[in-house]
Amino acid sequence: MTVLVGTVERLSFRNESTGYTVIRIRPEGSADTETAVGFMPDIHLGERLRLTGEWVNHAEYGRQFSVQAYEQMAPATLQGIEKYLGSGLIKGIGPMTAKRIVKAFGLDSLKIIEEEPERLLEVEGIGEKKAQVIVKAVAEQKAIQEVMVYLQGAGVTPGLAAKIYRYYGDQSLNVVRENPFRLADEVFGIGFKTADRLAQQLGMDPEAPERIRAGIRYFLDRESDEGHIYALRPDFCNKVAEELATTEDKVDGIIGILVESGEIVAEQGTDGERLYLSAYYNGEFGVAQRLVALLRNYRKLDLPREDLLSSVASATLAPEQKEAINAAFRYGVLVITGGPGTGKTTTVKGIIQAFHAMNCRVLLAAPTGRAAKRLAEATGEEAKTIHRLLEYGYSPEKGSGFSRNEDQPLVADVVIIDEVSMVDLLLFHNLLKAMPLGARLIMVGDSDQLPSVGAGNVLRDLIESGVVPVVRLRTIFRQARESKIVTNAHRINQGLLPEIKNAKDFYYIKAEDPEEITRQILQLVAVRLPKYLHCDPIEDIQVISPMRRTVTGVEHLNRILQERLNPFRENRPEVRIGGVAFRIGDKVMQIRNNYNKMVFNGDVGRIVRIDPEDRQLEVLYPEPGGNRGVIYESEELDELVLSYAVSVHKSQGSEYPVVVMPITTQHFMMLQRNLLYTAVTRAKKMVVLVGTWKALAMAVKNNRIEARRTALAQRLAELFRGAEHHQGTLEMGV
Repeated sequence: MTVLVGTVERLSFRNESTGYTVIRIRPEGSADTETAVGFMPDIHLGERLRLTGEWVNHAEYGRQFSVQAYEQMAPATLQGIEKYLGSGLIKGIGPMTAKRIVKAFGLDSLKIIEEEPERLLEVEGIGEKKAQVIVKAVAEQKAIQEVMVYLQGAGVTPGLAAKIYRYYGDQSLNVVRENPFRLADEVFGIGFKTADRLAQQLGMDPEAPERIRAGIRYFLDRESDEGHIYALRPDFCNKVAEELATTEDKVDGIIGILVESGEIVAEQGTDGERLYLSAYYNGEFGVAQRLVALLRNYRKLDLPREDLLSSVASATLAPEQKEAINAAFRYGVLVITGGPGTGKTTTVKGIIQAFHAMNCRVLLAAPTGRAAKRLAEATGEEAKTIHRLLEYGYSPEKGSGFSRNEDQPLVADVVIIDEVSMVDLLLFHNLLKAMPLGARLIMVGDSDQLPSVGAGNVLRDLIESGVVPVVRLRTIFRQARESKIVTNAHRINQGLLPEIKNAKDFYYIKAEDPEEITRQILQLVAVRLPKYLHCDPIEDIQVISPMRRTVTGVEHLNRILQERLNPFRENRPEVRIGGVAFRIGDKVMQIRNNYNKMVFNGDVGRIVRIDPEDRQLEVLYPEPGGNRGVIYESEELDELVLSYAVSVHKSQGSEYPVVVMPITTQHFMMLQRNLLYTAVTRAKKMVVLVGTWKALAMAVKNNRIEARRTALAQRLAELFRGAEHHQGTLEMGV
């Protein structure tokens, strides 16, 4: 074995889930840096390391030191101490403050911070308030280190240890010892499997009821992550028993206890016994009840005058658009669906115009900030996100929640929801709870797009129920017919290959191997398209990929696009989490609902500020009323990912001037018609597909839609049955 001693100059990559790390290290006595790789989950910039391992030659990355073991040593040089302190490890100390501390205390800097922190007041620029922040951060760092030592071997990285400590504080170790499965329920980023490793390390009986209970909840959550509202009991028991290496009888017994306690609801259905997490059962039943109430109770209005239906904003209305406006007056609940170019926006404008003529109060909303902003711009009316419409907030008495509900409904005669295909079951339930009886609910969306990221299949279920009136817009308007984006989207939806000959806004670039595809995409985004269209490569061009991993997947594309469009620059702040660097100007996406910050899964913004001393960054998110800045602490950065490239699911509800999409047989698992259709319909001005015609043909031919287990359509039909007046299903269009 070879020993290498040196200072960490750069953290090139870290996998937060495994601790695998790539660093650039400057060996002592050398002016050059070397690459070292291995399991090093708890090291920091500027740290002095004693590495044990071997030199190897990697086929792609060349000479590197493969680390078998490492030992952390205090930085031995002034430069090393300064870099270590300025790395963002301690809140309140950034590069400038680190420089001043080292200038004041020299080689004793670390010792004084730890043992005599009151002396920090001797440093220029550090007052009492800042000194207190630093002292608290140092104490926190020690406590987190204790948690790390205790959790060693369980796969808990420093980032997760910090989350555990910040959630439970001084009770962290007690919680972990008593019931590590609480972490899976309560701490974002720690799943059942990590908690299970901890439990095994602590010697918990694999047959312990706490473990089986946590496993059942975890696998039911997994079902909802895949879009399902419920699981079927026999199959579910078998799967959980297999995963937990226990018996089906024991799993079934714990399920019975959870059913008795109300955590799980069991119900016999046409497909077998269904198991729901209580929130999803209440959501599904509540949605059906509220819809039936809205269908039966609404204020009767005369149909709009013919002169109001003749045109909207100088656009002549097609027969089915006029019928949609009439239907909005005729029914308490209405779905308007249609593909691109069929005039959904013009129809909505006509509905608003007609209801305003009747002095009705109309509210507009959409699931995301971008979709709401687009709706506001298209209609000239105020539009909000659904969360803002329902006035989500926090109060010390009630905690977090929606202010608009059954007790305080929305003040409206008509509520119009756009991009309703994105709305999941639980959000839809909260919306319906806030709908006043007598008001109308009009939902607009494209039922051929992918279903919501969250659980449920609301739009399709409403249509399939046969209860909710539906107007289908099928006429593609002349102006839209001139766009190959629109006509090819409809061709794809019909199982036909896109036409690319003589197209000015729809291109196919042939590239066989994945590496060539990524090279072409990089050149298109960074050079060719901005030059051709005079557009901004970050703001106006969106790469959409069917998969997360692989060479042409989202993660790899994000890395290479960031390095090309927003590379590392000396003396420009950046923060790192794992192997990802966040820089000012980066396009980023929120990947979980954060109700306190009012940012949600799929929201995209730009980083506008990074504060290395306070270990914060600010992201600007577009909203209908103007852009809104959101502050993230360093421990919250795992809620963000780069979004130069996004998955097709995450692109829903957004519209981009230009869409670039790799299409390769590497993605054969995800080559589906509705996935390709959804990606293509995100583009406003241009689509560029890069890959093989074979892969494109595979996607177009594959009309397999993964069914989601939901009972909303059936439940809605059953509840509506027996009503005195059956609304029926309205199918219009040509």
